[in-house]
Amino acid sequence: MNTNRFSEDLHRPGYHFVAPGEYAVPGDPNGAFFADGVYHLMFLYQVRETEGFHWGHLVSTDLLNWKRLPDALTVHEGDGGCFSGGAFLDDDGTAYLTFWKFAAKDPEKDRSGIAMAKARPPYEVWERMEPIAINASYWGVRDEVINGETIHLGNADPSNIWKQNGIYYMQTGNLCVLNEFGREENSPEMYQGDWTELYRSKDLVNWEFVHRFYAHEERGDDLPDRTEDDMCPSFLPLYDAPSGGKPTDKWLQLCIAHNKGCRYYVGTVEGETFHPEIHERMSWKDNAFFAPEALIDDKNRHIMWAWLRDEDFERQDETYGWNGIYSFPRVLWWDEKRYCLRMAPAEELDALQGEHQVFDSLQDGIVPVKNGTSFRMKAKWSAGTEGVFGFRVKESADGREYTEILVDRENGKLVMDLTKSGYNGEWDIREEAPLKLEKGEDVELDIFVDGCVVEVYCNALQAICRRAYPTDPASCGVRLAPDSAAPTALEVWEMRKTTIE
Repeated sequence: MNTNRFSEDLHRPGYHFVAPGEYAVPGDPNGAFFADGVYHLMFLYQVRETEGFHWGHLVSTDLLNWKRLPDALTVHEGDGGCFSGGAFLDDDGTAYLTFWKFAAKDPEKDRSGIAMAKARPPYEVWERMEPIAINASYWGVRDEVINGETIHLGNADPSNIWKQNGIYYMQTGNLCVLNEFGREENSPEMYQGDWTELYRSKDLVNWEFVHRFYAHEERGDDLPDRTEDDMCPSFLPLYDAPSGGKPTDKWLQLCIAHNKGCRYYVGTVEGETFHPEIHERMSWKDNAFFAPEALIDDKNRHIMWAWLRDEDFERQDETYGWNGIYSFPRVLWWDEKRYCLRMAPAEELDALQGEHQVFDSLQDGIVPVKNGTSFRMKAKWSAGTEGVFGFRVKESADGREYTEILVDRENGKLVMDLTKSGYNGEWDIREEAPLKLEKGEDVELDIFVDGCVVEVYCNALQAICRRAYPTDPASCGVRLAPDSAAPTALEVWEMRKTTIE
C-alpha cells in the first residue's frame, strides 16, 4: 500500500471509512454488531489474487479509529467466498453471521444458499456452521412445494437474525427470483416488485420457511415500483431518541433496490408478519447510496452505515488505488409526534473537530475555511427565511466547478447538485430529497466535506451523502450559493483524520 500516495491524494477521505488497501467491490458493509463495549464491522471485498470474496473484520471502541482482525469469512472448501448478510449476538454471548454463500466447484453437492458462521469472544476466529442453513435450488433461488404448487423463494442476501419469544428469525432477499420470474410485463404478479421471505428456527441450525415477511399492498406515500427488489435487509427496533431512548413499537427495515439504492420501511410486527406504515428513501436519483448495515449499541442507538458507490469501479481503482467508502455512522430514531424517522451523525464525530472558526458576517459570500478538503460546517437560518438558500463547496478559483447544497423551503426539498462538480466523477446529477419542515421551524444544515465525500444533514430530518471529484485539485472553496440569504449563525471546524491499523 503506497501510504505516501494516499496522504497526498486530496480525493481520499480522511475521516470516512475507506477499505484498507482492498478491492472493495462490491463494497457492502456487513455483519455489524456491538459486544462488550466494542463495535464490530465487516466489509465485503474481492481478493485480487484469487477473485474470491471475503469479509474483512474491523473493531473499534469509538466508531472513529479501527483495528483490523483476521477476515471473518473467506473462501471455504473450494467455494468462491460470500456476498452480503448480517450479524446477531445471542444471549450467551455467541455471535452469528448470516451470509449468501458462493457455490463450490461441484454444483450438484453445493448449490450455494444461505450459510452461517459463529464465534465466541473476542470474536477473532469464526467457525462455519454445518449443514448450510438454507440450501438453494439454483443461484439465489430456492424452490419449495407448498400446497402442491412449486413456489420460487428468494435465497440471497440474508438479513441479521432477531429473536422473539424464544424463536430465531431471518429474512432472505428476492432479487434473483425477481430477475428470473418477475421482470416481464406478463410475469405473475406475485413475482413482481419487492418482498422478502421469512424463515424461523428454534436452534439456529434447522430453518423453516414461514411466509413472505410483508405484503405488497401495505405501502407509504413513496411507493416502490415493480422493478425494485428488497436486498441487503437490516431489521432492528427503533428507539425514541438518538441516544438513551426508550423502545417504541416500531421496527426499521433498511434495504436496497439494486436499481434505486437505499430505502426503508418503518412499521410494526404482529405475530410473524411485518406491517409497513411508511416507505421512504435514502437515495432518490440513482443507487449511489447503497447496501445499508446497522446495529444497536448499549446506548440504545440504532447506527447504520452505507456504501458510497462510484460509477466506474475499475477507473476508481486504477486512478486512485483505493475504493470502498462508507457514509459516516448515522444514528436513526423514531419521532412519534412528527411520525417520521430522524437521523443525525453519531456524536463521536465531535471528537474529530479541530480548529474552530465562527463567522458573524461574510464578505462577498465567501466562507474562508482553513481546509476546504476536510471540514465540518454548521449553519442556521431563521424560520422566516424565504427562497432557496445554502452553499457551494469544493469550488474552483474560477467558479466553474462546485458542489451545491441547498434548502428549497417552499418546495420542501434538500438538494445536492453535482452537475458542476467536475468530470472526474460519473455522477453528473442533481439529487433532491423530500424535506418536511414545520411552519415556524428554523433550518439548520450540518455539512461535512471529506476528500471526495460530501455529506449533509438538515434538522435531523433528512440527509444526502455522495461523492464528487473536481477536475481541479484546488477546488476547495466555500461560499454562499447565488441569491442565498446569509445564515444567522455559521461555524466551521477543521477535521482530524481517523485510523485503521
